[in-house]
Amino acid sequence: QVQLVESGGGLVQAGGSLRLSCTASGSTFRRYDMAWFRQAPGKEREFVAAIRKNNGGPYYADSVKGRFTISRDNAQSSLHLQMNSLKPEDTAVYYCAASSSTILSTIRNSGAYGNWGQGTQVTVSA
Repeated sequence: QVQLVESGGGLVQAGGSLRLSCTASGSTFRRYDMAWFRQAPGKEREFVAAIRKNNGGPYYADSVKGRFTISRDNAQSSLHLQMNSLKPEDTAVYYCAASSSTILSTIRNSGAYGNWGQGTQVTVSA
């Protein structure tokens, strides 16, 4: 099992940027497909971005494509999400997730990931 810890959340004005990080421990990071999900109050958890083993992908939700960039550093066992041009509707708790193996048809499904971090709050003010 891999343990995941997110960081980098905070309060930012619309149009601003944040960089989220997820640090992994307890298992070999490079063997995992990784993703970011988010959950806003009163809404279901939704897919944001994913990157597979050996940097396969990346894959993005339409709502963030062109604004967010997912990346991984296998040497540092870390996952990142660079978020630019932030909008109030990006406000949510952001979660890092890991899966030992995903297939393309399920890579956007939260059920495909068995390991989750505790989340980091991102708030974008208008």
